[in-house]
Amino acid sequence: MQFQGILSPRRGWLAALALVAATLAPPACAQANRNDDVLLQMKQAFQRGDKARLSALLPQARGHALEPWAAYWELRARLGEASSDEVYAFFARYPGTYQEDRLRNDWLLVLGQRRAWDEFAAAHAAFRMNDDREVQCYAVLVDGLRNGRVLPAQVETVRRNWMAQRELDDGCLSAADRLIAAGAMPASDAWKKARVAMEANRPAAARAAINLVAPDALPTFEQVNASATRFLLGSASAASRARKEMVVMALLRMAVADPDTAAAQLDSKWGPMLSPEERNWLWGSIGRQAAQKLSPQASGYFANVSRNGDLTDDMLGWKVRAALRMGQWKEVDAAVRAMSEEAQQDPTWVYWRARALMAQGGERRQQEARTLLETIAGTRGFYELLALEDLGQRAQVPTAPAPLTPEERAAALNNPSLQRALYAIGIGLRPEGVREWNYATNLHDRGGMDDRALLAAADLACQRELWDRCINTSERTKGTIDATQRFPMPFHDTVLRKSQDIGLDPAYVYGLIRQESRFIMDARSGVGASGLMQVMPATARWTARKIGLPYSPDMITDRETNITIGTNYLKLALDDFDGSMALAAAAYNAGPGRPRSWRNGPVLDAAIWAENIPFAETRDYVKKVLANTTNYAALITGRPQSIRDRLGRVGPRNPTEPEPNKDLP
Repeated sequence: MQFQGILSPRRGWLAALALVAATLAPPACAQANRNDDVLLQMKQAFQRGDKARLSALLPQARGHALEPWAAYWELRARLGEASSDEVYAFFARYPGTYQEDRLRNDWLLVLGQRRAWDEFAAAHAAFRMNDDREVQCYAVLVDGLRNGRVLPAQVETVRRNWMAQRELDDGCLSAADRLIAAGAMPASDAWKKARVAMEANRPAAARAAINLVAPDALPTFEQVNASATRFLLGSASAASRARKEMVVMALLRMAVADPDTAAAQLDSKWGPMLSPEERNWLWGSIGRQAAQKLSPQASGYFANVSRNGDLTDDMLGWKVRAALRMGQWKEVDAAVRAMSEEAQQDPTWVYWRARALMAQGGERRQQEARTLLETIAGTRGFYELLALEDLGQRAQVPTAPAPLTPEERAAALNNPSLQRALYAIGIGLRPEGVREWNYATNLHDRGGMDDRALLAAADLACQRELWDRCINTSERTKGTIDATQRFPMPFHDTVLRKSQDIGLDPAYVYGLIRQESRFIMDARSGVGASGLMQVMPATARWTARKIGLPYSPDMITDRETNITIGTNYLKLALDDFDGSMALAAAAYNAGPGRPRSWRNGPVLDAAIWAENIPFAETRDYVKKVLANTTNYAALITGRPQSIRDRLGRVGPRNPTEPEPNKDLP
């Protein structure tokens, strides 16, 4: 495969960079408590896009501990009009910092959009984080332009990133365009991208993908986008490839709203006109939509798929979930085996494939299942705990690592990025502090910090009561686990007292707080939930009234009040759902109405029920709360704990039991 050589060398900026870098002095020594308000004003100006204000304030931030942030905001706000000299002078002034590499990411996107390929290649060589999908796509494009060819792994990088991008982007679209034109990527990938985009209601991304391979089909696409039903009613046949794809996209649009009607259309009129691959994709999409609605029809729709390999990993995941609800273990096994290699390594699918093999019986399958379970068993998460228990063990507190040495603690304390992160969080710039902290622990050195350095950084965060950084940093260790870091118990006396006063398991309360707020007292969600237990204003008022607690809105951020209201609401939800921790956790996250509906249907192992929760956020939440609870119980009691005992089974409400609390918010 050949790329047209279009690179043209740009002279001058490298020499200018050397001159500027040589004359620039390094930042002055950081001084604590100096002009903190200037930094806060600059952050606000950056959020407003006020370039003039940023430029005016920047001189006052020189020498501040967070000067790199101030300089980043000022230059980032006007990056589209900045010169290469200014950008490379920034890199020279703040070498090795998060801000240097973040601006490099931003600059690479600008260079890609400008088609400044030589400069892109030079800048990309120094890009440490390499975590931006669009930049990765540009990098493949530039490599192909420079070398005249691309490797299969590079093509796969573009394909994977392009399919994963939700919004329209220039980098992956441009790379895909060049690869398709060169014959390195099939035109069918553009149609698949269009399908994925339409299913996600991203018509602009679908339109751009279609334009790569069938620009003449765009007027027809506009008809589909305007009204899928009208298009299908007005179409008599699907002769050409483009026309077939328009039918596929119309049926995909229909399936999102009404999978049963889409299935009827596919089964009657349109199925015979489409290719096997197109039919399989549609049945996979219809099956997924039905499975997300917990419809018993889902398994039947998936049964029409003649080749699992035509489905995406997401479709296959929902095929597994639908099969689990029906007890179809052979289908579980087949669907997991059809997933990509990366997806098959996910503990979720490792665990369910092992369970499917065990259910099918036979000595060979039993041994294979055991081997799979052994690869994930442990205390790190929901399926790891289930695998451990299926192997005949229960969760225990892992052996504590060797104590940190003074030198290890000093290295963490003196790490410049960690210092800046602590300072930023301390003055109210939490998002910036978190990014800086994550960069120091995960990305600054290739592969991130080793286990001992991570434990030392986590210890530093724990000592400063930055529990979210303590937990997240400690969770990254691979060869050792410090359970007291991963599962800290701040506000211990208050949590235990409030929990025990109302007959609530304190491990469950801790498991929920850890997931809700990571013990950040002033945490506030985008929908208005506040405090340690992330209580919504209406929920707080209702619960306070229910338990006879005098209450005003400003009290919700008070630690005692927040824990009192949160634990009482959790207990009311638990009682409402027959003591099911899984259902009550779902109610806490998504409101009680949804799990009341989700529990209808067959009586299920609660692990299967949890995996079938339609909302990804709530599904993840419930699993993490239950895993947290099990680990906290091991810490609190000092005894082995069972996650299965906490899961139980989930099914419809017993009609002989009292009616649930209809006004539970």
